[in-house]
Amino acid sequence: MSAVVTQEESSLKAALRRLWADHVIWTRQYIVAAVTGAPDAEAAAGRLLRNQEDIGSAIVPLYGKEAGAKLTDLLKSHILIAVDLVDAAIKGNKRAFARHDRRWDDNADEIAAFLAGANPNWPEEDVRDLLAQHLSLTKGEAVARLQQDWDGDVAAFDDIFTEILTMADALADGIVAQFPDRFSGQEDARAASTGTADEDHNGAGTGSGKIRFHPSLGSGASSPGSRR
Repeated sequence: MSAVVTQEESSLKAALRRLWADHVIWTRQYIVAAVTGAPDAEAAAGRLLRNQEDIGSAIVPLYGKEAGAKLTDLLKSHILIAVDLVDAAIKGNKRAFARHDRRWDDNADEIAAFLAGANPNWPEEDVRDLLAQHLSLTKGEAVARLQQDWDGDVAAFDDIFTEILTMADALADGIVAQFPDRFSGQEDARAASTGTADEDHNGAGTGSGKIRFHPSLGSGASSPGSRR
């Protein structure tokens, strides 16, 4: 990343922080509602699933529609498994909890592999470590809530929020490293001068099968480039 943070970098980081903050906020809202049997649990779960669609859509301008759909699918599985995990914890079903916990770990492996395959600046082991922390902290949050350990519950969410912002920033840094020219503040000027600003806004693949990218998330201006 450059020493001077450009507006494009700042906007990217803010966007990813907002998306991943929503992820943990609505996860918490679901846990709180589900543990108490509150009627808003279903609505919270629905909003949480929509957040996964938002995250998947956010990568489309850079990685294409197929990649966005794949990430959405993986993240929705992450949430649906979490719902099963919370339900097993509420019912005290240790066997079911262990089974869903293994599914959650396997899903995290898939997410890490997918992200590492998309961006060489997201090493699979590093991403998996960040996801493992997320899973562990979220399980701790649910357990504290179930045990009515209110201080522990609050402390868990503080840690969850800090960790997810760390992950969001790591993802943003990886994007900037992969596409440095697109976050240099010069892309719009180049696009305007070459007349390519309106080309290929659908994230379509090239004839060689490689995904074509756009310069920044949601910027709406660019000429496509190669992946690496």
